[in-house]
Parts: sequence; C-alpha cells; structure tokens
Amino acid sequence: MSGAIVLLVLLAALLHASWNALVKAGPDKLLSTVLVACGSAVPAALALPFLALPAPASWPWLAASACIHLVYYRLLAAAYAHGDMSHAYPLMRGSAPLLVALVSAALVGEVLSVRQYGAIALICAGVLAMGLWRGAGTTPPSRRATLFALFNAAVIACYTLIDGIGVRRSGAPVAYTLWLFALSALVLLVSVVGKRHALADYGRRYWKTGLLGGLVSVASYGLALWAMTAAPVAVIAALRETSILFAALIAAVFLRERLGVRRVCAVGLIAGGAVAMRFA
Repeated sequence: MSGAIVLLVLLAALLHASWNALVKAGPDKLLSTVLVACGSAVPAALALPFLALPAPASWPWLAASACIHLVYYRLLAAAYAHGDMSHAYPLMRGSAPLLVALVSAALVGEVLSVRQYGAIALICAGVLAMGLWRGAGTTPPSRRATLFALFNAAVIACYTLIDGIGVRRSGAPVAYTLWLFALSALVLLVSVVGKRHALADYGRRYWKTGLLGGLVSVASYGLALWAMTAAPVAVIAALRETSILFAALIAAVFLRERLGVRRVCAVGLIAGGAVAMRFA
C-alpha cells in the first residue's frame, strides 16, 4: 500500500471513533444511533441524484449490507447502553478483522503473505487485550456489553466482506457508499417506527449531534470502502482497527473513562501492528 492510502485509512479510523463517541455520549443510545444514521443519509440523498447508479451486479450486495447494518446499529446501541466505550469498542473492532482474514481468501480470492497475517494478528491481539483487560480502580466490564460487542464483531466481519465485494462490482465506489447509507437509515427508521414520537422529540433536541455524527460516519466509511478498491480487504479492515487508538483517547479525555496501565500497553501492540502492516 502507498503512504497516501495508509493516511486515508487512519483518517477514516479517527472519524469512526469520533461518531461512536457521539453515540455513547447521548442519553439514549438507540435514538442517538438512529439520528446518526439519518444524519448520514442527508448528504447521501443530496448527492445521489447527480451520480450514476452502481452496476446492477452490486445491487444484491448493497441490499444485503443495508439489512446487516440494521443488526449492527442495534447491537452497537445495546453495547454502549450496558458498558464503557473503552470496553465495547475494542471488542467490536478487534475481533472483526481476524474473522475477515480467515474467510476473505476463500470469498474474495485474496492471498495474504505471512507477514501480513502476522500484522493482522498483532493488531487483533492489542485490540482484544485492551478490551478484555481492566486497570486498577475500574469497575468490572458488563457481561451484556461483552456479549453484544462480540456478536457485533461477527456482524462487522459480515458487512466488511459484503461491502468489499459489492463496491468492487459496483464500478462506482462513491455511489455505492451513499446508497448504502441511505438504505441503512431507511431500514433503521422502519425498525423504530413504534418509537416515532420519542424519536421526534429526541431529534428536536439533538439534531445537530445526529447531523455531525452522520457526516463524520459517511466520510469514515467512504474512505475505507475506496481503500478496499486499491488494497486487500483484510489488510484495510485490520489497519482501520487502529481507530481503537483514537477511541481510547476520546474515551479517556472526553467521556472520562479510566484506562489501566495494561490497556495503555495494549495500545503499543496496536501501533506496532499498524507499522508492521505498512511495511508488510
């Protein structure tokens, strides 16, 4: 990978951690998630009339991804409702690239080198260590948060592979990404139709947060999807997980979550894995 691709993926990682922090900071995690999803649909709806449709070969993958993102958003909200971001985020983002690496060769036809697998393993080890270890003075992690996060890791692995295939078949990465955000928001809105009055009241109070989170989410995922067209899916998926570095900093500084020394050491593993990925 070129240095420019690496920098773009790292920027995507920072943006991803940022919109997750906005969801975690909201008083109602599910409704905050819905607002962010709807906020991401706004720029998509404005831009799509000026873009050509993705190739028909990508449409089944696009529809499948939108449905899977519904599960992703619901599990994300549940994990943050029951646990700290510094606990749930590493588990969700750390387990997924390992699953992607195990199956991407068979589904996408990519063959990774031994050094690339080693870098993926190093990043995964660091992220999982940060999620499972707790420092002195912190409360035990919630079992529900752990389960929701681990289930969501499998969901993330699924949509990473689906989108990696879909965006390549689309012939239009930007259009594919924007259609994905628009359809995902629509599916999520339908799923909470029973809470429409609460959502309307919540939206009046926190619409700025939802719009900001949506714009950041679009930029983050769009950069990652574009990178998948220029480098192996498993490598991009693993490098993007350096978002845990930014998530840990955001959780400590802005959300006031306490990080133990062992979790800080785990950051070194992730950073080492990112450097190894750059030179693999």
